[in-house]
Amino acid sequence: MRRIYFLVPEIATTKKIVDDLLLARIEERHIHVIAKRGTPLEDLPEANLLQKTDFIPAVQQGVALGGATGLLAGLVAVALPPASTVIAGGILLATTLAGASIGSWAGGMIGMTLGNRRIKEFEDKIEAGKLLVLADVPKDRVDEIEDRIRLHLPQVEIMQTEPRIPAFP
Repeated sequence: MRRIYFLVPEIATTKKIVDDLLLARIEERHIHVIAKRGTPLEDLPEANLLQKTDFIPAVQQGVALGGATGLLAGLVAVALPPASTVIAGGILLATTLAGASIGSWAGGMIGMTLGNRRIKEFEDKIEAGKLLVLADVPKDRVDEIEDRIRLHLPQVEIMQTEPRIPAFP
């Protein structure tokens, strides 16, 4: 899956884009709209916390950093004299899992407080009244979807396409 960003001038055009994406068999759960706070989106699929924040990337970074820290702590614990080689594997596993768990929790908490880095570049235009549509499409259909949107709605700006989307969009 790849995420395509469309910057749209107003609600009416956004509705046409969402309808066109639905006709192209892109499920509604893969379409997300971000607008200026207080803008009524009516029946448009509003982006949720996972799209608006860096929650998923922060959790992934937390797992990696916490797991590495736990593994390092386990290696230090095993190197100390009272540890035997029989329990060394258990210590390494336990500290790595504990570190990964704490890291993912802390990363998730931090990620929820941060805005999505990819969306930050659009903040000025969103505050000016434009709407940002995020569409998660199969990678082999990106060109087809972009051409379809341009054909029907030439005023829409296709801003960028992410190389990949998070594991849980």
